[in-house]
Amino acid sequence: MTSTLTRRRILQTGVAAAALTGMPQLAWAAGPVVKLRIMETTDLHVNILPYDYYRDAKDDAVGLARTATIVKAARAEAKNSLLFDNGDMIQGSPLGDFVAYRRGMKKGDVHPMVAAMNVLNYDCGTLGNHEFNYGLEYLQNSLGAAKFPLVCANVIKADGETMLKPWLILDREVTDEAGAKQKLKVGVIGFVPPQIVQWDKGHLDGKATTVDIVDAAEKHVPELKKAGADIVVALCHSGIAGGERKGGEENAALHLARVDGIDVILTGHQHFVFPGGKEFNNIEGVDAKAGTLHGKPAVMAGFWGSHLGVVDLELTREGNAWKVANFRTEARPIYERVDRKVVPKVESEAAVIAAVQADHDATLKYVREPVGSTSVPIHSYYSLVADDASVKLVADAQSWYVADLLKTTEYKDLPLLSAAAPFKAGGRGGPNYFTEIKPGPLAIKDMADIYIYPNTIRAVKVTGAQVREWLERSAGIYNQIDPAKGGEQDLINPKFPAYNFDVIAGVQYRIDPTQASRYDNDGKLVNPDARRIKDLTYNGKPVTDDQLFIVATNNYRAGGGGNFPGNDGSTIVLDAPDLTRDAIMRYIIDRKEVAPKADGSWSLVTPANVTMTFTTGPNAAAYQPAGIKVEKVGDAPEGFVKYRIVS
Repeated sequence: MTSTLTRRRILQTGVAAAALTGMPQLAWAAGPVVKLRIMETTDLHVNILPYDYYRDAKDDAVGLARTATIVKAARAEAKNSLLFDNGDMIQGSPLGDFVAYRRGMKKGDVHPMVAAMNVLNYDCGTLGNHEFNYGLEYLQNSLGAAKFPLVCANVIKADGETMLKPWLILDREVTDEAGAKQKLKVGVIGFVPPQIVQWDKGHLDGKATTVDIVDAAEKHVPELKKAGADIVVALCHSGIAGGERKGGEENAALHLARVDGIDVILTGHQHFVFPGGKEFNNIEGVDAKAGTLHGKPAVMAGFWGSHLGVVDLELTREGNAWKVANFRTEARPIYERVDRKVVPKVESEAAVIAAVQADHDATLKYVREPVGSTSVPIHSYYSLVADDASVKLVADAQSWYVADLLKTTEYKDLPLLSAAAPFKAGGRGGPNYFTEIKPGPLAIKDMADIYIYPNTIRAVKVTGAQVREWLERSAGIYNQIDPAKGGEQDLINPKFPAYNFDVIAGVQYRIDPTQASRYDNDGKLVNPDARRIKDLTYNGKPVTDDQLFIVATNNYRAGGGGNFPGNDGSTIVLDAPDLTRDAIMRYIIDRKEVAPKADGSWSLVTPANVTMTFTTGPNAAAYQPAGIKVEKVGDAPEGFVKYRIVS
């Protein structure tokens, strides 16, 4: 006779098929069977309505108002369901900035993101790393009106207690497949990347610290089980990455799946979709088709409301215990692409629109306020392959701001450089996710378009050797090009985020992608003998290893974000209170009109017998990059366009 454990293992191995055909009935189950649907939103980033405030235009690819319609339909399909949010709620769009910097959040106020989420009747949520961007008081005030609880197990206050409840149990009455009522205790635990203490050091230093995600789970999951949890759902605002666990990982969901007692993992932070997505292929322990991490069901619901994550569980009761006998996972999109155009699959939920309409209208008025003008177009279509005016504008504003603050300090005579990255460069954001500002007036919305994150300015003191390594780390965005192979080769590594492609203004250099990258995507030195940075000079002279520089950058990078050499918090000499975005605005106001220009401070080495290709947005055809010649090859998937670099 086949044992219960063996039967369960047989069912587990059939998950991939079940994901396509639906879960088979558990004919052998001796006790009651409960079907429970678990739904996830994640990385909403204050994208509530289908609107792009940067372009000041409708956007059918985003918005919780659209996701809400998917939620409503998914609930109608299931006898029993729970809805969770996985963090990064209150920051990330001009609507969020309007509330933080113009409207304000006093105790008792209702944040528009929370107002919209309250309409959906969430069961629980957790914090994302961007929840801390505006400070702890703002965070507390923003989430105070939430009609759903929040948990987080790995953020610790100065008194040693967790900032939020680490976990809770949802006592639910559910209906089994025979129509009988059953009691079910659903344990919920939450996690955030421990790196928040670096990324938001100014807000958290002395007030809170973090512990490793897996360590926190191993401490608290047994408490959940002891308290009677039948199943445990982990709200993990952390992504999926392979490799050996060393502790402190930013993307720890796969390691978390090994923790005994966790049944379901809701992931996020990476802005990818799981199951599905080529980003997760060939990672040991990950089944991107079935949606499992070490055999456990998991889901990642995209970003900005693009998808609803769904995990369907079949639970059987053995004695007094409920067990997961079978499952299927999926991510349901709010839109599809037809003839390379975004076509919405659903309409917006009217109640969500009504909850935020006033704040939406006020945000539109706010972002349209003028601050200056530009005499040239500012765009980021070629920012990953050539020196770029949009990045140079940020670098120039940072230098202007830092030079003024350091002019009476001991650092005033050191060479001042400025590091900036192209934040909007397509990728996961899609073919319209580029900065494009026409000549003419510049409004507040354009500041957020040029610089999308609420980072503050910092300056670090580094050596010439550290500047070189900083640039080597940035150069990891390129695939290694093989001249011996020849032919067409993709230049850009899609797993490398554009916000880690720092360009350092003030020095001159070339990047040779035919060489191996010294650093992997996570910033680990993997090829010590490789050198992509060539001819690094300052004022026409080679940069020496012991030469000293001040580099203007942001709090994320200076505090260790991205694992860049020379940036671990110990090299900071200026911790400014102002947002980089505000510095850019002041710079433009001071000049009244700007004309940012790429001056060719860096360039790519282009081998003669290789056609290096990259993708960009359709509107790139209206512009030509400075210092490099490109030609359109043709259309690329998902609405992008392929270009080649002409040697």
